[in-house]
Amino acid sequence: MKNINKTKDEYKEIVKNEQPVVEKGRNVLRAFLVGGGICLFGQILWDLYLYLFDLSKQDAGTLATITMIFLGGLLTGLDIYDELGQFAGAGSLVPVTGFANSMVSPALEYKQEGFIMGIGANLFSIAGPVLTYGMVSAFIIGALKNIFGG
Repeated sequence: MKNINKTKDEYKEIVKNEQPVVEKGRNVLRAFLVGGGICLFGQILWDLYLYLFDLSKQDAGTLATITMIFLGGLLTGLDIYDELGQFAGAGSLVPVTGFANSMVSPALEYKQEGFIMGIGANLFSIAGPVLTYGMVSAFIIGALKNIFGG
């Protein structure tokens, strides 16, 4: 029978030996390239909408954002965006497509529980806290700006 009574130092040594090596440089490079590539694609869309369809800057930006959200949701539904996330890490979360992924993933996961208790109850389970803190922060900053001028 193995000795299961380990000291704290022995346990730390076992954990240290069993942990996979984290290649931080490679992870940062992947996140940068994928996140930058997604943003570059969004910029290309913006330019196309702006110059090809002769839209205003604001309309081109809105349409590019809508297109990116649609593509993020579509790629999540096709199980491609999750694979991209495994490869890129945070690089796939930062652009607006990461928001689409955070909305579609819970919807797909809980769809068997029905529209109300499944999709409706869990749709904002990931994005909800982000939206809440974003809106509260915007309110506080707006209130401070109105109080102190600026």
